[in-house]
Amino acid sequence: MAQQGDAMTIPADRRYSETHEWFLVEGEVVTIGLTQHAADELTDITFVELPDEGAEFGVGDAIGEIESVKATSELFTAVAGTVVEVNTALADHPELVNDDAYDEGWLLRLKVDSAASLGSLMKSKEYGNFIGSQ
Repeated sequence: MAQQGDAMTIPADRRYSETHEWFLVEGEVVTIGLTQHAADELTDITFVELPDEGAEFGVGDAIGEIESVKATSELFTAVAGTVVEVNTALADHPELVNDDAYDEGWLLRLKVDSAASLGSLMKSKEYGNFIGSQ
């Protein structure tokens, strides 16, 4: 069941950070994306810089950048792991993040040793409240 927030649906099957990334756990792989709220705030996304497969990151590390006509923002991870896949479609179609942030606009997938750090992140209802209070 999805929660409403900021005139959009926030999927209930993932966790959310205060820096507006979402995290979807599927076994030992975590898919990371930018929330629709953040994509809407950035307006037209023009470029997404993502790491190479095999790159390793710790909790809180910057994992890339996203550029729009309005601003450039860093992307962060809330889990430590190794990049196993990046969304290569974003190289030619960065607007997928604007158009479909929770599905086709995903950013990358990390193989993690433990997804325990995700427990401290917000659930969909909490994230909806968080963006509503900004």
